[in-house]
Amino acid sequence: MTYTYKPSGTCSSSITFDKDENGIVTNISFTGGCNGNLKAISKLVNGMPASEIAEKLSGNTCGFRKTSCADQLAKAVLSV
Repeated sequence: MTYTYKPSGTCSSSITFDKDENGIVTNISFTGGCNGNLKAISKLVNGMPASEIAEKLSGNTCGFRKTSCADQLAKAVLSV
């Protein structure tokens, strides 16, 4: 199933991804944000279980912000 998540506190305005009945996340894409970095993150975690993505990316910050696009991806994949 395809989901769209609206991140908070980041430059990206949305995160879209597929998550199957086993919790496997694929087809991750960000709208806005640091294009190259977000494409790389998407490729690195594609095909991983949501729990593993969250474990790896939760708590990541960006500059002075208390969150990041990676941290918001972790929240997104656990929210559905």
